Amino acid sequence: MSTAKNQLLQRYTAELVAHPLRTKAVTAGVLSFLQEILASHLAGVPSRRPTSANPISDALASAKVDSRAFKMAAYGFLVSAPLGHFLVGKIQQTLQGRKLAQILANNLIVAPIQTTVYLTCMALISGARSIKEIKATVKGGFMAVMRITWMTSPLAIVFAQKFIAPELWVPFFNLVSFVLGTYFNTKVKKLRAAKEKKDRGD
Repeated sequence: MSTAKNQLLQRYTAELVAHPLRTKAVTAGVLSFLQEILASHLAGVPSRRPTSANPISDALASAKVDSRAFKMAAYGFLVSAPLGHFLVGKIQQTLQGRKLAQILANNLIVAPIQTTVYLTCMALISGARSIKEIKATVKGGFMAVMRITWMTSPLAIVFAQKFIAPELWVPFFNLVSFVLGTYFNTKVKKLRAAKEKKDRGD
């Protein structure tokens, strides 16, 4: 089993070297898809039962695999991965060998950009159709996301630099992002459910 895992990891890192952007995009798409499903379960989001009697559709609804999960996969593949690849690559290229400067740049430049884009996309995926709705989502969630990011990102970067081989940084940071993203997504779903319940007067 351990050998199989090592071989799989070696194949993955080889793909990262040969096709970095494509590999990151596929990884981000899959993880964003799983993140949405897991967050829906953790937040207790009711399943949207299909109107048809198709057992496959019913199974997907029970598993909370819906259109939002596929939109999240598209976000990870088309937006999150390319943006992170470009921004982090530029920081590493510009500040090569300057570890402290890289940490500061990641937290003060990269993280705010990624957070703004993330919240904007979440607003659109959730149904926001006006600039006002999008701004409200970004304004309401920006500092909450940034506080958690500023707490965890430096620790993750220092940990990776000290204990993890550079070729394994991408899987490691993907894991960190997956955990944080699931947490944020779950929290947003719970807040949205509470607001909808309040609006109904329950």
